[in-house]
Amino acid sequence: MANKTLPFTCALVTGGGGGIGKALASCLTSKGIKVLIAGRTESKLQTAVQETGAASYYTLDTGDINAIPSFITKITTDQPDLDCLFNSAGIQRPLEINKLPVEEFLSKADQEININVRGPMHLTLGLLEHFRTQHHAAIINVSSVLGFVPFSIINPVYNATKAWMHFWSMNLRTQINWAGDGDRIRVIEIAPPGVESDLHRECEDPDDNKKSKNKSVLSMEEFMGEVEEKLERGEEVITAGMGNELVE
Repeated sequence: MANKTLPFTCALVTGGGGGIGKALASCLTSKGIKVLIAGRTESKLQTAVQETGAASYYTLDTGDINAIPSFITKITTDQPDLDCLFNSAGIQRPLEINKLPVEEFLSKADQEININVRGPMHLTLGLLEHFRTQHHAAIINVSSVLGFVPFSIINPVYNATKAWMHFWSMNLRTQINWAGDGDRIRVIEIAPPGVESDLHRECEDPDDNKKSKNKSVLSMEEFMGEVEEKLERGEEVITAGMGNELVE
C-alpha cells in the first residue's frame, strides 16, 4: 500500500545506483512506494536493489537519447502502474576554458548536457501521455542550488544545466496547469545544496564535498530528512540546509 501523503504509487528513479538517487529510492520504499531504479552500471543497480528494497532495475544511460523511446515502451509495458518520474541522474565535471583544448571541453560538455538536460526532457515528454492515463502522477526534477547561484566557477556547464532544470520545472508546471492537468500531474523540483556523495569524483579533490573538508555540506541523512518532510507537506520547490536561504 502506498503512503497516502505522496501523489504517486510507483516511481522510476534515474541515477538510482548511487548518491541522491539511491537515497531517494530508500526513502520511497520505506513509505510503501514501489520503486524502479535506472542507471548506467548494472552492478551498482543490482547492489542498490538489495540495499534499498527497490522492486526492479533497468539499465539506461540517460545521455543516450536514441535509447529512450524503446526504454519508455518497455517500462510502461512492464510497469503499467508507473506514475512518477524522478529525474535524478546527473554528472558534474570541472571544465576550465583556459586549461582544456576546445575539442576536449566540447566533448565533455556535450555529454554533460545530454545527461543533465536532454535525458530528463526526453524521458519526461515521453512519459507524459502515460501519466495522463493515471489517477495521479508526479514529475520530480533534481536541480541544484548552483542553478540559482552559480558560485562553483569550475563547473560552468553543470551550473547552466541545473539552471535549465529549474526553469524547465517552472514552465513545465505552468503548461501542465494550462492544459488542465495540474490537479492530477504535479511537477516538483528538488534543489540540493552541497551533499556528501561521489558527485565530485572527477574533481582534483574528489572528497571536497565531504563534511571533513566543508562544514556547510549536508550528510545524505540530513539532506533526506528535510526532503522527506517537504515532499510529504506537498511543497513544489524543495531544498535543504544552506539551500533554503539561497533558493529564497
